Amino acid sequence: MIAEVTQLVKSHTPEQVLESPFYIPMTGPATRPRRSLKHDDTFIVLDSHGDIGASAGGPDGLFNADTRYLSRLEMVLDDVQPLLLGSNLRDDNSALTVDLSNSDVYRNGRLVLQKDTLHIMRSMFLWRGTAYQRIALQNHGDRPASFDLSLLFDNDFADLFEVRGEHRSRRGTGSSRLLGPAEVVLEYKGLDGEGRSTTLHFDPRPTRLSVNSATYHFELAPGETTALFVAVSCNKAMTPKPVSFFRGLLAHRREMRRASACATSIETSNNIFNEVLCRATADLNMLMTDTPQGRYPYAGIPWYSTTFGRDGLITAMQMLWVDPRIARGVLRRLAFFQARAVDPLADAEPGKILHEMRGGEMAALREVPFAQYYGSVDSTPLFVLLAGLYVERTGDEETLAELWPAIEAALEWIDVSGDPDRDGFVEYRRATEQGLANQGWKDSFDAVFHADGQLAEGCIALAEVQGYVFAGKRLAARCARRLGMTDRAASLEAEALRLAERFEEAFWCEDLGTYALALDGAKRPCRVRTSNAGQLLFTGIVRTDRARRVAADLMSHKFFSGWGIRTVAKGEARYNPMSYHDGSIWPHDNALIALGFARYGLKHSVAHLFKGLFDAASYMDLRRLPELFCGFRRERRRGPVLYPVACAPQAWASATPFTLLEAALGLEFDADRGEIRLRNPRLPEFLNEVLLRDLRLGSSSVDLRVRRHGEEVSLEVLRTRGQIQVSIVLTH
Repeated sequence: MIAEVTQLVKSHTPEQVLESPFYIPMTGPATRPRRSLKHDDTFIVLDSHGDIGASAGGPDGLFNADTRYLSRLEMVLDDVQPLLLGSNLRDDNSALTVDLSNSDVYRNGRLVLQKDTLHIMRSMFLWRGTAYQRIALQNHGDRPASFDLSLLFDNDFADLFEVRGEHRSRRGTGSSRLLGPAEVVLEYKGLDGEGRSTTLHFDPRPTRLSVNSATYHFELAPGETTALFVAVSCNKAMTPKPVSFFRGLLAHRREMRRASACATSIETSNNIFNEVLCRATADLNMLMTDTPQGRYPYAGIPWYSTTFGRDGLITAMQMLWVDPRIARGVLRRLAFFQARAVDPLADAEPGKILHEMRGGEMAALREVPFAQYYGSVDSTPLFVLLAGLYVERTGDEETLAELWPAIEAALEWIDVSGDPDRDGFVEYRRATEQGLANQGWKDSFDAVFHADGQLAEGCIALAEVQGYVFAGKRLAARCARRLGMTDRAASLEAEALRLAERFEEAFWCEDLGTYALALDGAKRPCRVRTSNAGQLLFTGIVRTDRARRVAADLMSHKFFSGWGIRTVAKGEARYNPMSYHDGSIWPHDNALIALGFARYGLKHSVAHLFKGLFDAASYMDLRRLPELFCGFRRERRRGPVLYPVACAPQAWASATPFTLLEAALGLEFDADRGEIRLRNPRLPEFLNEVLLRDLRLGSSSVDLRVRRHGEEVSLEVLRTRGQIQVSIVLTH
């Protein structure tokens, strides 16, 4: 992803503010909270009143394929905004409901409608490229109510990057026209030659309709109710009429239930954690998008609602134990879009895995390089890593055979193009000035630096990327062995072991007690204490005798805020708890670190970290963990400090509670033996019991209950279907 704030650059000269290309500006606070809905390639951002574009500070709009199809949809009663009673998302994210009332309405200086006489309920959902809205009204007064209700609408067909702040010197041409007494079409002819259109359909027909407003005049008797419906469609044919509101809503909910029917369900003894899991499940289901290659978790709303390689791979990895179908869709889609030629503007090289793809006008014109952009150093080794984990989890050799050419191409990129100086480490350097300067998951311009704050230059080898390569090659070796390629398997295993030896020598900093953030182009280690070392634990590249030192450092007050582990330790040169990558807390980063703690048997640290993130989620709006939050120290009777433009929902943040539970339970799957193991399970103090239903392995499944008894647990198998074994493994 792209850094979202500007940072001060420390140097011996006066400080200056530098902007990362394509950064997301924060120009002021949102005057109303925002809510979002998504279905496939369409998403909508509305304010708490259910309006679009009625209040400052939010990225409002109806968006499809990185283009805004509606920039304003505001409701007024007699030209006055109604009063908010409440605004609620359904637990499954299928719809948003807003309850409103009227303010005092005056005409010619006389009060004609007293406040709180009308109850107005706006219900809205997205389905198949159309935003549906029902506006229901009821007169609770003791006399007739006479009033006008108007819907004011407009559109700019802005590219998503324009909405984010990018300036364009030229744009296409727009127009608006009435199609009849109940329909308006807004049209745009882009500089890319593509036509885009928004159709608004009103039912019943308005009293007055123009190209930017629809007005209804109502005369409601005491107790009388009425309703009107609006459907806003992106690039849909003018006829026939959209599906009715209630039929569409029912079909939408049925589709959502079918899509998640085969995933493991989780229930615990803690009601607040159940709410966290419920919201996370709903958010992940909403972010899932049906693609020709399978379901894919889009990264986040509003800025990242598209295919991101790194985000999809990590999210699928986090959810692998719950629903391995996600990983299959991610792997197949990324294999399909794997680079096959050199393209400097796209940072593409044969074998490289996609970073990001965009479908808007600016991408088509290459005003931004992200139509299909490959500027990430970690997506390719993560692809190999996830493929191996997927096969271990499922035993799906048919999919492995399908993916193997892509895996081999990725391994070729790792060894050749990904290692331009042939020192055995995978490195990055952007191919053009238009690309991202930093190409790891911490991709803001100032995220990779030396102990004195100087930014790293040249070809940069990130620590965690070498871990991904190590784990990926070991897993690829097992895959090769499954396919009968014993020589290839032995070669990959040997390469992984050589990498581990070189890595320890080049990256370990004895005086810091941890691993360097990176090596710069001159092979100088960036001797900075960062959370990147924690992700190394997850990959298994760390020597056992050093793992405990790394973990102890990460759980010290320099890193651990009480809510989670900071990206950069307090006291380092660029530490800033309000930054995007230099001191903030990222839930997904903490989740991978928790898996690393579990790998090395550090279950006390897992439980402590789990508790901090659970406590943070309990303070969050909707119990939803955001993309990131600030790294300030935890204080009594106060919640965590939010980051102002963090995406929520964000796929890998939503997957975090499931990963933390996986780490706590020590879940392992042996598809060949039909066995599920809980290695050194330990539940945090806020969980007395965890119930897993329909935990699948191949064609079999099991329901099981885990109970906490102090620092020990007991396991009860409630039901099995097919041939499956479940056991607890205790190691020291």
